[in-house]
Parts: sequence; C-alpha cells; structure tokens
Amino acid sequence: MDTKLLELLVCPVTKGSLEYDREKAELVSRSARLAYPIRDGIPVMLEVEARTLSDAELEL
Repeated sequence: MDTKLLELLVCPVTKGSLEYDREKAELVSRSARLAYPIRDGIPVMLEVEARTLSDAELEL
C-alpha cells in the first residue's frame, strides 16, 4: 500500500483516519468499526463492501 495514498484516504463514513492491515489487506476505520477491502492493490471504499469489526478486533 502506497503510504502517500494512505495519507490521503479517509473513511467515507466518519471522514476519520484509516489504518492499513497488511495481513488482511484491509483499511481499518476504528471510529466506524469497519474494514474496507483492498482488491488487486485498489482500496474499495464503499460502506456496502466493508466488513464490520468485532469488539475483539478493535481491542488489538
């Protein structure tokens, strides 16, 4: 994931910052409790494509 791109991207729901999870290939929005997938190197920043984070995932 390009660090410059990560600096520009924000959560489409909360407009908050995102964290890159390399293992799961996702961009994580803790404030929205959502993880946006990265497919073929392209972040899919659609709420309907994001998965909801569990309480256990948020504690990490």
